[in-house]
Amino acid sequence: MAAKKVLMLHGYAQSATIFSKRLGALRKTCGKDIEFGTVACTQCMYMNPNCSQQYLAVFVDAPHVLTPADLAEAFQSSNDSSSLDDLGAPEAATETDPALAPRGWWSVDAARTKTVGLEDSIMLLREYLTKDHYEGIFGFSQGAAMAAIMAALVTAAGFRPKSPLCDAIFLPSFSTPTLHILGRNDVIVVEERAKSLLDVSANKRVEYHDGGHFVPSKANWRNFLKAYMKDPLGDVPSPGASAISQPASGAATPVTPAAL
Repeated sequence: MAAKKVLMLHGYAQSATIFSKRLGALRKTCGKDIEFGTVACTQCMYMNPNCSQQYLAVFVDAPHVLTPADLAEAFQSSNDSSSLDDLGAPEAATETDPALAPRGWWSVDAARTKTVGLEDSIMLLREYLTKDHYEGIFGFSQGAAMAAIMAALVTAAGFRPKSPLCDAIFLPSFSTPTLHILGRNDVIVVEERAKSLLDVSANKRVEYHDGGHFVPSKANWRNFLKAYMKDPLGDVPSPGASAISQPASGAATPVTPAAL
């Protein structure tokens, strides 16, 4: 039986490879139940109907490679190198390993009222969705917002972008079942900002962790995400938040609200 597939969408200034690595603890917990691949190595899986994995997580690169100028503008800083260093993706890494090039699903115009490049991302993901069947989409930060857009057309710390196109997509609401994971101490995508997406998600589940802007990595959260990915419509118990969840090494994405 062919494996059921889940699209994995990285955050702003990440890439498919970076996001996959930052979910290392979750990958270990999922074990053989969910195979975490990358775009490059999963192409063969499309042609293998006898895949032994129950689920296949397909990490996708956003179409827009961010330049030092993009990152400096996003940080509203004139110091390009420090912005890249802050993101954990210095220009040298981009030159030596294209897989580590920082990417984005869109950027915003100078007035920060319209998205730029969103249509390209929609068309890219549309190609994936028309070529194969996917059970769901797992997105982080800007990737979670992208997941919501695709769900509305056919989400951890997602938000609704300010854009006339998004207004047309989301209004009045969309009914695809969604999971929203919010950090109580998230200063990048604050709850008020996330609420704009929650308000148009008619069939939502909301869970909170006590950390910041990252995918929670404690055992209770890893087990919850594993169970939810295997049965998103099932009665999966809440992971709770008895202790502050800390990101695994390199798990947090240091992005700026101005870029999203």
